[in-house]
Amino acid sequence: MFIGENPIHINAEKGSIAELVLMPGDPLRAKYIAENFLEDAKEICNLRNMLGFTGFYKGIRVSVIGSGMGMPSMGIYSWELYHYFNVKKIIRIGTCGVVSREVNVPDLILASRAYSESNFAYTFDDSNEHIAYPSEDLNNKIEKTAKELGYKLHVGDVTTMDVFGPYIDYDRVLNRIPSDVQPIGEEMEAFGLLHIAKHFNREASCILTAVDSKYSDVVLSGEDREKSLNDMITLALEAIIK
Repeated sequence: MFIGENPIHINAEKGSIAELVLMPGDPLRAKYIAENFLEDAKEICNLRNMLGFTGFYKGIRVSVIGSGMGMPSMGIYSWELYHYFNVKKIIRIGTCGVVSREVNVPDLILASRAYSESNFAYTFDDSNEHIAYPSEDLNNKIEKTAKELGYKLHVGDVTTMDVFGPYIDYDRVLNRIPSDVQPIGEEMEAFGLLHIAKHFNREASCILTAVDSKYSDVVLSGEDREKSLNDMITLALEAIIK
């Protein structure tokens, strides 16, 4: 296996990335977070327009870096963050589709497990596992912080897809998921992040904002979408610095 001395995809200087990292899928959302939530934020990487910033939240150094879409992209960036920059904790902050009547748009979801039928883990390290687990300690802090902030937070299984859910017959996939897995949301990155974190024995969690539902025709206005995403960002920042 080829592992060079320097990362291939993150053009940040050593020491420029904090030990605590938030990862939205969209690099422009990383820019938004840096500009609206962090103090003294500086751009630290921009290769392939995958923007990253480091600043301070309540005096604690935090970085926010885009992951791109899908497990291959998340796998690349999380691997390089853990391996080259000695990152300790990553919280994915993303969006998801709802596959449970218990969750409404735009509720927040915390992944208790991530199920994937993909070969990501098998390709990465010959693992036959299809369920990845977040950091128990980090998840506990997120749940506690949500209560302190008065945020409604659903905690449950999510399923990580190789294909964008709205573009396929998702019921076909749901019907073949093992019965002991009960997903409440579907997205495209969580399993990859959690499996990489396990490999490095580091912490990772995933918070999601529900933006569409197979049980509802609700379409978020721009204002509602921004508020729900801001709540997710605030929750992640408050939890990761604890």
